[in-house]
Amino acid sequence: MFNCIGLDISKKLIAVHIPINKANIEIDNSLKGIKGLYSKLKKLYKKEFQDLVFIFEPTGNYSFILTKYCNERNIKCFLINPKQFSNFSKALGQRNKTDLIDAQVLSKAISLAKEDEIKVPFIDTIVEELKELISYYKFTTKSTSKLINQLEAVTIKDGNKYMINDLKKSLKLSKNKEIEILNKIKDIINSDENLLKGYNNIKSLYGIGEVGAIVLLHLFIKYPKANQRQIVSLSGLDPIEKTSGTSVYKKSKISKAGSRVYRGSLFMGVLTAIRYDDNFKVFFERLKAKGKHTTAAQIAVMRKMIIIAHSLYKNNKQYDAEFYKKSCGVQE
Repeated sequence: MFNCIGLDISKKLIAVHIPINKANIEIDNSLKGIKGLYSKLKKLYKKEFQDLVFIFEPTGNYSFILTKYCNERNIKCFLINPKQFSNFSKALGQRNKTDLIDAQVLSKAISLAKEDEIKVPFIDTIVEELKELISYYKFTTKSTSKLINQLEAVTIKDGNKYMINDLKKSLKLSKNKEIEILNKIKDIINSDENLLKGYNNIKSLYGIGEVGAIVLLHLFIKYPKANQRQIVSLSGLDPIEKTSGTSVYKKSKISKAGSRVYRGSLFMGVLTAIRYDDNFKVFFERLKAKGKHTTAAQIAVMRKMIIIAHSLYKNNKQYDAEFYKKSCGVQE
């Protein structure tokens, strides 16, 4: 029997529901605040302390301190999917929504957990480091794009010379920073033989360049047990259909539930793959012949690319166009 502690995490605070005394408290979302909660729970639960399970939604950076602490202290957790929690809350008829109410509902959500989902969270330092550097790279590329647009706007009207020169200097620094970050990422990959093999196998697929291979490698090592269907879902490319009776019918669309960095990094690669790889070219043209919109067909190609890239990574193989003819529907 588990003793379930519900925790609703925000940027500065964590709302906590403690069932044993029905207490609702708020603590600082900091190492000091979490240590204080840990000491309090040890006193309250005593011999039953080992049966504690923390239930919370993984909220990226905001939940990292708590996740890391649970890893270090061997505290079992159930990291509940936000959509799953939202549906569970509605099923209980909970209309009010505050942090403390959410913490109470979270403490009851253990019924949704599968046996293998209740465990001490594992933190992969390489995954976390890659995640941070990828985010920093995307931030830098956005800054570069803004500088390019600003420089073009000023130059086209022969604007202030000082401003033009300063923007050129800033642009050069920003582009150099992009290269520097990519080199830091590649240093991490090159230092691990398995990572390097996975990276090279993914990169062997037409249309996937350095950045695309890096973000897909991160996706695959972050979710090592995910199957192809789950990988597609985690990248936000799984189709969603909305129909009900005879009156409600909407065109299917992708969920966009996963990180946009995976889709964004592969979009240009799709155009390359359609142009230069016969497998993807035939696959794309067949979809177009069936009446698919160009964008929908391109998304389908992207989905196929991620599935094949995942296969290359899992099976430690380089891309072989002949081998993947059948999966792309190419007739020999």
